[in-house]
Amino acid sequence: MKYIISTILLSFLIVNCNQQETSAGIINYKSPEKPTIYSEIDSIKFEKEIFRLDTLFKKMHKQNQFNANVLIAKGNQIIYQKSFGYAVKEKNKILTDSSIFQLASVSKVITSIGILILYEQGKLHLDKRVCDILPEFPYKQITIKHLLTHRSGLPNYTYFCCDYLKDETKQLCNKDVFDLMAKYQPKQYHNQDTRFNYSNTNYALLALIIERLSGKTYSDFLTQELFIPLGMTHTHTLINLDFFNPNLTFGYTTNFKQLGNDRFDGVVGDKGIYTTTHDLFLLSAALYQHKLLKPETQALAYKPYSAEKKLSNYGFGWRMKNMNDQLKEVFHNGWWHGYRTAFHRRLNDSLTIIVLSNTLNKSVYSTWRIYAAIDGPIETDIAANKSEDE
Repeated sequence: MKYIISTILLSFLIVNCNQQETSAGIINYKSPEKPTIYSEIDSIKFEKEIFRLDTLFKKMHKQNQFNANVLIAKGNQIIYQKSFGYAVKEKNKILTDSSIFQLASVSKVITSIGILILYEQGKLHLDKRVCDILPEFPYKQITIKHLLTHRSGLPNYTYFCCDYLKDETKQLCNKDVFDLMAKYQPKQYHNQDTRFNYSNTNYALLALIIERLSGKTYSDFLTQELFIPLGMTHTHTLINLDFFNPNLTFGYTTNFKQLGNDRFDGVVGDKGIYTTTHDLFLLSAALYQHKLLKPETQALAYKPYSAEKKLSNYGFGWRMKNMNDQLKEVFHNGWWHGYRTAFHRRLNDSLTIIVLSNTLNKSVYSTWRIYAAIDGPIETDIAANKSEDE
């Protein structure tokens, strides 16, 4: 009963919060066909890696540290794919390859790709001021690049909206956030391009910019320009998701207490995309093969833009490590309403690591263990408490 009520409330929230949307309507998902994971020759080639990965995930799951879907690939070759745990605990429904997860902040990767598609179409310049696109925007010197790189200095909308909107029953969408900013002009944490400051507001604004420049809703633009061309037929935004899809998961605490939704669920761009591990793999493979963006455009996304950050950095929708190393890693993690997600890519060998969880286990972020399983023996206790937050 709780499952049904939560689903109905979320559906009501999005329909009423996004009446200005003119999308094609709800997409009814079909269960994705089970992909061919590897051939017999490949299974022999990756035999050690597969054994180490399976040992790692089974151990974490047995210790109640892991409830997730996993996909590991090199280039366009999937070498490991498996599900561990529950999709809907109340119904004892287990995860499968078809399970659909909220990406949380991994959605920022997709929003940034949307912006770069518009850039290649000649519809925007990355140094263009936001107020030249959204005239009511009160911060006149902030550019699209500042938003992409989290160097705008803008405060997080999940904080300032609560200050200005006392009606806690009001469900917000992107336009509501923008209207509050235009009216109250919340103070920047710092001047633009001074330093890095991660703020969900940046990507909520980028979603509005996509709508203004494309003449389409954020959902329709991504569906037509990204999801359909890549065959990501099981991916869509929260706005026109089928909430009664039998493959949809629910978010939980580590003790499987279901986590509800709140007034910010209708805001997309910074979050709000739902997908499967296989669809996200299709995106990663397309990026490696430059099917979406030109190599020079993709290089802009992987460039570090915050010189004050020494050990890690941020590009256009990507965090990164080993900036000056041939083992450069670009990635993003996510965390929202019980979902923890990790999308990591190692550029030199086209490695993709995807972990999508619907519980708050921090082990999702311990991708160093996965790299160790792929590259060599797992070092178990040396860095057992390492984790990477969103």
